[in-house]
Amino acid sequence: MDAALATAPRTRPSTVHHPLPPGPQAAREARRMAAWLLAVHPVGCPHDTVEDILLVVSELTANAVRHARPPYALTFSVEPGRAGIALSDASPSLPSRPDGRSPLATRGRGLGIVRALGAELFVSPAPFGKQVIAVVTWPDL
Repeated sequence: MDAALATAPRTRPSTVHHPLPPGPQAAREARRMAAWLLAVHPVGCPHDTVEDILLVVSELTANAVRHARPPYALTFSVEPGRAGIALSDASPSLPSRPDGRSPLATRGRGLGIVRALGAELFVSPAPFGKQVIAVVTWPDL
């Protein structure tokens, strides 16, 4: 091994793209990858915001598993003041809007929760299906 490479500082990735397993374990795997990137890439994200980001990751993944079809993949990126979460799936069907749901409904509230956490939400049709994208921001210190 080259001595310069052995002593060079390792750069930490600020983006991960991770295929997810089909089924209920997908949300756990997505949260694990997001938490790992937030831990190894210091971006000044407050603890409460980390919890919100992980909830957004869970909700987007659960929606994909429940309403779309595999393969699923998480693309997660962080930078100071911002995290981007993109969940891709193979279904071209776009998510329905949560408007008009009963406050007592036990299903169909995931995107409403994502919005309530302050995330900007986007849907991008793609040749392979779609991506549902959420962006969470916090004050950059």
